[in-house]
Amino acid sequence: MDMPWVRVASVGTALPGPAVSNAELARRFGMDELWEQWIDAFVGIRSRHLSVDLETAEIHGTLADLGTEAAARALERAGTAAEDVDLLVMGTATPDALMPTTANIVADRLGIGDLPTYQLQSGCAGAVQALEVARSLMASGAYRTALVLAGDSCAKHFDLGADLRNLDPSELVNVVLFGDGVGAAVLSTETGPVALRRAATRFTGVGRPPGQVVEWFGRAERDSTRAAVTEDYKAVETHVPTLAVEALKELLDDLGWADDDVDFLLPPQLSGRMTERISERLGLLGAQDVTRVDETGNCGNALLFFQLERLMSQIGPEDRAVGIAVESSKWITGSVALEGL
Repeated sequence: MDMPWVRVASVGTALPGPAVSNAELARRFGMDELWEQWIDAFVGIRSRHLSVDLETAEIHGTLADLGTEAAARALERAGTAAEDVDLLVMGTATPDALMPTTANIVADRLGIGDLPTYQLQSGCAGAVQALEVARSLMASGAYRTALVLAGDSCAKHFDLGADLRNLDPSELVNVVLFGDGVGAAVLSTETGPVALRRAATRFTGVGRPPGQVVEWFGRAERDSTRAAVTEDYKAVETHVPTLAVEALKELLDDLGWADDDVDFLLPPQLSGRMTERISERLGLLGAQDVTRVDETGNCGNALLFFQLERLMSQIGPEDRAVGIAVESSKWITGSVALEGL
């Protein structure tokens, strides 16, 4: 038996500080104009927002700071009081600390207590995982209003003293790709303009090496020479389009939707150029793309919520939207289906 519909009542997002352009990034790290042009031409990200000041190294927005801001914005837009939330789920790959969870810090700041809270440790598919967990729990009838958050803050991994000219490409790509941000959605079983018809994830990494590794260093390893973040961008380019196509096909088959039933596509937001290539591979020619990565940078789990925020202002009654996310750390696909009411 199909689960009852859960509705998206509202979405809110938060970004730290002013946008950092490619020119500013190149100037800060002593790179020439050709490097700036390379970012524009081959990566396709114009700007990103960072929780670290590139000049002073001061942190000006933790994940909890951004999560609280995004959540408050989503609650206000939904006209929902914090005390009405009876379930909170968060997905992130970069919590402020291993304990306490960032989800609980946000709940405390919002004054939300006496409710179940969950924090899922995951990369770009974590936003879908958080929606999937919340939707499944709400379908049981035990919860009416959920606050779902997803986001990442990569500031702690920035080495502002690094000479980028000597970095391995697997490390260099992270400097230009990533930004920081958090998104939040209020889900309701009673009210909201958009139905969350499906949210599903699938682990597909058996026998496949990780495409991205984010290390954690305790005090015993603080002098480790291992890179904090590495990415096999070639593997990402190779596998993500195929995985995205597979996830889309499974989603549409499950719903009984045809390609031309889809009005909006929320494609994987890895980079501007890769998003364009993946959208072409997905082949939904009649669907309007909803993308944000070119202006926000790759802010991990937050990106789906930035797309949803834009979608909420565009989707109309009976319009259908699908979103795909692919996590390259150990290859997880995520998919969502939404329908205007």
